[in-house]
Amino acid sequence: MPASRSRHLCSVAAALVLTVAAPATAASAASGASGLREVLFVGNNWDGTADVIKSSGDFAEVGRINVIPDRDQRMAEINADPIKWVYFQAIRNSVGEGHDQFADDMYSTPDGKSVVVSRPSFADVVSIDLATGRINWRFPVAGYRADHMAVSPDGTRVAVSASTANTVHVLDIGTGKQLGSFATGDKPHENVFTRDGKYIWNMSIGDVNTSLDSPGWDWTKGDRHITVVDATTYKQVRVIDMRQRLDAYGLKDFSDAVRPAVFSPDESKLYFQVSFFNGFLEYDVAADKITRMKTLPKNPATSEDRTTWVNDSRHHGISMNPEGTKLCVAGTMDDYATVVDRSTLQEGPLVPTSKPYWATVSGDGKDCVVSESGADQVTAIDFATGRKVTSVPVGDHPQRVRLGHVQADWTGPSGS
Repeated sequence: MPASRSRHLCSVAAALVLTVAAPATAASAASGASGLREVLFVGNNWDGTADVIKSSGDFAEVGRINVIPDRDQRMAEINADPIKWVYFQAIRNSVGEGHDQFADDMYSTPDGKSVVVSRPSFADVVSIDLATGRINWRFPVAGYRADHMAVSPDGTRVAVSASTANTVHVLDIGTGKQLGSFATGDKPHENVFTRDGKYIWNMSIGDVNTSLDSPGWDWTKGDRHITVVDATTYKQVRVIDMRQRLDAYGLKDFSDAVRPAVFSPDESKLYFQVSFFNGFLEYDVAADKITRMKTLPKNPATSEDRTTWVNDSRHHGISMNPEGTKLCVAGTMDDYATVVDRSTLQEGPLVPTSKPYWATVSGDGKDCVVSESGADQVTAIDFATGRKVTSVPVGDHPQRVRLGHVQADWTGPSGS
């Protein structure tokens, strides 16, 4: 590699890990604002609702939202368009496991008056008024399926993956107007804003619905890589192909489809899951290499037939406590969640959970909250002890769980 090119890559890498001290986030700003209440939004993907629960403590129910109030209108449009109808059916019978996908990801607006939801089966993003339950705006994504989102640290923008169009749209959270977009690898999935709001990281996962799941056929899954863009210009600043980094670490048989991921507090390390693996990897951002791997226990009851694993996932969901000392991992196909010490990579108790699909952090930072999609509940696990705190029931097939805000006296839309 030419010396000038090497110096350029190093400077870009250094810029990507630079953060300001104790940056103000939309969540922290809203917490200090009067009239707002911090909550967790739980998206129930199969029934098209979102449960709103307390962000910590007993995680009791606060209210529920219908995120598909326009279902009849959307279905009429789909039924009138043969191509849309084919994709709708394909989503139902592949990634949806025989169910429609109506609530993938969600974030509240900084004023706590609306929630923005990506709806895979309807290939759109909508803003729903929390007081009335009505739609404020709707943005149809490119292609035929919407997926994971991310919100900027100041809460003003959302990035959403348009998975069949290999595109990420960045929208104004208040108006739904597109501010920009950028190209990705095949099937963009997870999006992450850096803490300073300067960059967006997108992870593409390729085709997770074929039965060509053995390592020898991994190349058929598509072009999978991390795309890093400038969050102002939406221009690409870096592409990270984990295939090369995995090979260099001696993991030639591992999939390079990066699934859920979380940064360390200083953003010097990225911890991520890949398809088919029961565990996670540590990536040094500045050094541009994988530095550690953690293999977690297998459930003896879990079939070793990869084609039976949902959407190529074995483990899907990872979060980190605010101090950066503990990781929480959702062992999706192995039916447990566990807290892992970040320094030693020693796991704690394996907390039985049914098809846990996501892991996030409670509002007070004390607990990991996982969605049990197989049991229609969310479960809190104490970061300090690794033991279960409580479980609360929610709707059908909870997946994404996101911290947000509602008005202090809110208990549900008036039309509910």
